[in-house]
Formats: sequence, C-alpha cells, structure tokens
Amino acid sequence: MEKTADPLRCDTVTGACTIPGHDSVAHGDHRTDPAHTTKPITLLYFTDPICSSCWGTEPQLRRLKAEYGDAIDIQYHMGGLLPSWDVYNSGGISKPSDVAGHWDEVSPHYRMPILGDVWLEDPLPSSYPPSIAFKAAELQDHTKALIFLRRMREQVLVEKKNITKWPVIAEAAIFAQLDTARLHADFTGAANALFQADLTLARSLGVRGFPTFIFSNAAGERQQVYGARPYAQFEAAVKAMKPDAQAKPLPVSLSDLFKVHSSWCAEEVAVALGITHEQALQQLKHLQANGKLISVDTRNGSVWRGK
Repeated sequence: MEKTADPLRCDTVTGACTIPGHDSVAHGDHRTDPAHTTKPITLLYFTDPICSSCWGTEPQLRRLKAEYGDAIDIQYHMGGLLPSWDVYNSGGISKPSDVAGHWDEVSPHYRMPILGDVWLEDPLPSSYPPSIAFKAAELQDHTKALIFLRRMREQVLVEKKNITKWPVIAEAAIFAQLDTARLHADFTGAANALFQADLTLARSLGVRGFPTFIFSNAAGERQQVYGARPYAQFEAAVKAMKPDAQAKPLPVSLSDLFKVHSSWCAEEVAVALGITHEQALQQLKHLQANGKLISVDTRNGSVWRGK
C-alpha cells in the first residue's frame, strides 16, 4: 500500500493517521508533563477524537491498562488531526465525503465498527472542538474525561453524530457524569490553552501521526509504538522500560469486563480475554439474547453495552 500524507487517510500499513508535512518521528529528548508521577513508566499518548486508527488500537490500549496500568502513568495529549477543511484542500482526501469511504474501508482492517456516514450526513468542520472539550473535561476529573472521550469516539465513529456540536458534546458529558456547565465554561476558557500546549508538545517531539505512544522511564530511556500495532509491541515497550514489570491477571469473563468499562466491541473483548474475534462475538450475542446487553449495530459491526 502506498503511504500518504493525507491527515484523515489513515494508513493500514503503519496503522496511523498522519499529519501532512511530518515525515518522521523525532528521537530527541523525552519530555513529560509537569505533573508528578510515582509510577515507574510514563506513557505519552498522542491521539485525536476523530482518529480511526486510534479507535483501531483501543483493544490493545485496554489490555495494556488491565495488565500494566499499575506501572504506567498514561498521559493523553490531543493532536489536532483536522484544523479545518480550508487547510486540506488537495490530495487523496480533500473534502468530507472522501473520508466516508475511507472509514468504511479501514473498519474491517481493525475489526472495529467504523461508519463513515457522518461525513456525508453531518460532516465535521474540524477535530479541534472535541479535542478542546476533552481538555476541559480533564480539568474536572481525569477518569471521567476518559469516559467522555470514549463516548465521543462512539458518537462520531459508530453513531454518525457530529461531535463538534455542543449538544452532542453535552450528551457525552452527561454520560460521563461531568458538570456540563463547568465543562462549557472551561471549553470556552482555559481548555484552549491546554490544547495548544498539547499541539506544541507534539511538534517538539516530532509526532507525525496518531496514535503515537511514547514510553519512558526515570533513567531517560525511551520506547515508541507508532500506529495501531499488535499487543506484543506494547508489552515489549513496557518490558524495555521496566524488565521486571509483572502483568496482572486478565479478566476471565465478559461480566468481569463490563465491570471495568461500560461498553465493548467484539475485537476489544477478543484481545482482553485472549480469544478469537468470532468467539467474542458469540459470547456477546449470547448475553444479549439473555437480556443482559444491548447493542448499537451498524453494517460494520456493533458496540455492546450493559443494561
């Protein structure tokens, strides 16, 4: 597959959505957030709410948190994948409708539900508003902010909702039990500066696309995982940073998984439980038939949620 520099044409070879004009990832000094961490490994995760490759790596990220979350301080940084369509007016993707077909194409590659219809029905003008909204959510509560980000991804990638619109953002905020009034105040206030700081950090580290995972330890050693990669690469990065890191036991059942997160896709279940995609799908459908789960179904797959 020929590589491309279109920001929304995510390369299934590299497993990343690239920023035009950035051809390599810098290997300079690692920089961390000023916040103090006592965990032996710091992970800078550069992502974007509309990044299909980031959605494609959710299964690996969820397993990483389950097995090594006690050893890793994961810091989320928004990347600004789509400033506006005025910036991207040439190349393979030059208008929203170009993204629609591409999203449908990459869905089976990642085995995650991705529906491109939003780019035809209610196209997003930019990925900046949901990125800023995430930074606003972090000002309230980091855990709730991650639930909020997950919900926005489901809204845009699966449910065809325009996550640049405040009512849609507010819906995700309510789901995450955030204070929507405060979120709006921070969204129009302090959060933009935090988002700009994320963009500056990404540029300083030479981040050229998403997802980018930069692991580091107190000794200044560093490992990078670029794009949606097999879980073994994430685990290898952890071991390189802390050779004696021990994986916690993985959940053994679907009910255990739904105690950790409120929604799951079949591929996420497969990676988390160490089973095949088909086995995961069978188990999810079985619980749904027993009235324990509901699903949002698309032509490219489903998201399952506990009742």
